[in-house]
Amino acid sequence: MIGYVEITRTLIQKISIFCMLKLLSIQQNEIQTEDHYIINNELGDLLNKELVELFLKANDCIDDENFLKAIEFYNLILKIDPKNISALIDKGVTLQILGRIKLSIRSFDKALELSPKNIDALINKGSALHLSEQYFDAIVCYDEALKIDPKYSMALAYKGLSLGELGNLTESISCFKKALSIDEHCTLAQISKDTAQELLKSINSNSKKL
Repeated sequence: MIGYVEITRTLIQKISIFCMLKLLSIQQNEIQTEDHYIINNELGDLLNKELVELFLKANDCIDDENFLKAIEFYNLILKIDPKNISALIDKGVTLQILGRIKLSIRSFDKALELSPKNIDALINKGSALHLSEQYFDAIVCYDEALKIDPKYSMALAYKGLSLGELGNLTESISCFKKALSIDEHCTLAQISKDTAQELLKSINSNSKKL
C-alpha cells in the first residue's frame, strides 16, 4: 500500500487545498448576514457593520492568497465576537492552508464546542486530522458529518481518502463512487477514484504474478 499512501498524501495536499479554498469561498459568500448580527441598539448596528467589513477584508486577503493577513482579520473578528463560528472555521481553514495543522484543529474544536453538529467544522477538522496522518480520527469526523447529512459528497470523498491511506482501497473507491453519484462534479472524488482504481488493478495484477 506504500504507493497509494504516497500518492494520496500528495493528492490531498494538492486537491484538498483547492477544495478547501472552494469551501472557504462558499462559507465567506454566506458571511454573517445582517440578520445574524442584528442587535436592537446603535452599538449593535456599529458592531454589525464592523464585523461584515472585517469579513470582507479577510475574504479579499484570501483572494490575494495573503493568508497571514486574513488570519489577522479573523482574530479581530473573534476579539469582538469570540463565539463567531464562521470566523473560527474560516480561521481554521486558513491555518490549514498555511500548514499550521494543530492550530487549525484547535480552531475547529472551538467551533464545535459552540456548535457540535456544524458540518463545515467537522469536515475541515477531519481534513486537518488526515493531513496530520490521524486517519481513524478523521473518519470519525466524516462519519459524524454524514450522520447529519448522508448526501454530503465532500464528506464521502474525504472519507475515501482516509480509508485509502489505511489501505482499504475497495472501501475508499466505494466512497468516491457514492460521492460522485451525489455530485458528479466532485473533482476530489473523481480524481481519487481513478487513482485508487488504477492502484487496485495494479496490486491485483502483481498478486497474480506471484
